[in-house]
Amino acid sequence: MGGSAKFLSPTSTSPLPLSQSFPPDRSIPPQPDQTIGELGEQVLLAQLQKFSPAEITGDDAAVFDLPNSGSLVVSTDMLVENVHFSEQTTSAFDIGWRGAAANLSDLAAMGATPTGITVALALPPSTTLAWILEVYKGLTACLEPWQTPILGGDVSRSPLKTISITVLGQVPQGKALYRHQAKVGDWLIATGDHGASRAGLACLLHTHGEELLTTEQRNLWQRAHQRPQPRLDLVPSLLSLETTIGAMDSSDGLADALLQICRASQVGAELWAEKLPIPQGLTAWVGLETAREWTLYGGEDFELILALPPLVAQQWLAAIASLDLLPDRRPQIIGRIVEEKEVFLNFDNGMKKHLSLAQGFQHF
Repeated sequence: MGGSAKFLSPTSTSPLPLSQSFPPDRSIPPQPDQTIGELGEQVLLAQLQKFSPAEITGDDAAVFDLPNSGSLVVSTDMLVENVHFSEQTTSAFDIGWRGAAANLSDLAAMGATPTGITVALALPPSTTLAWILEVYKGLTACLEPWQTPILGGDVSRSPLKTISITVLGQVPQGKALYRHQAKVGDWLIATGDHGASRAGLACLLHTHGEELLTTEQRNLWQRAHQRPQPRLDLVPSLLSLETTIGAMDSSDGLADALLQICRASQVGAELWAEKLPIPQGLTAWVGLETAREWTLYGGEDFELILALPPLVAQQWLAAIASLDLLPDRRPQIIGRIVEEKEVFLNFDNGMKKHLSLAQGFQHF
């Protein structure tokens, strides 16, 4: 796993100062307001190992058997302070939740189910134990519905709080979903509304007059930003389809996901402006132009964008109609795949607007 302070197998060398006693003196319980600089690496690791099954931790790597002969799926995401989260908008619990959700969403986009995660922490020595434990509680809460254990991890010193999560999952052989499987004529489906997370961020930053919203609406959007729900609930129904599926999660925005699918599949797409999955009430709050922008480019909604043959899409939408899904989480048709290798937002009056990656979030 890299680094010396392995959560799976504590070692005697570390970029963080060691406790005076080794193994840790557990007769003196650590206090939540103590910093990890005061506690030392071994005491921290002992605390974090409580979040993992006892039979998994304690060696140089985790070993576990896949329950069948499916394909292993692996993805890694990183959360960096002041890039992905800030104390102004995100509690430690929500940081953990969002970190887990981002990784689980990557698995959902591949049609995979989770098996476990590893967590690497890079932290300033002034970080309190209470903050770290809240992160792990958030991780655990997001993982619990999917019975996904924390398998271990690593800790190191850093000037900024950084969390790197690797998720392991599985999918039946030959059933994985890929970006490159979209075909001309496929319908485009968004598995839920987009723009709610961006609206929630605006509420948390107090940038758009959230006092004009009802408490229920404000709380709904803030929750969409702080505790997103990955679409693992749709994976079984997608795997039951006898067809290839173009798919990507929309954590970097609806437009980004669609452009990536088209690039990988060597096709183009048209989105229908009147069918954009804009959250109810968003247009009335910020106006149609901003609502469209947040829906296309806001990001962090953790839904899926799918490309399905029309007949299969109709059958799938009918099959999941019986699922107990909230209105904002119901899949909906938003456009189609075309041969021309461009991506446009088409309006009923015949106007077209070219979509570009340059408008969405880019790290560099």
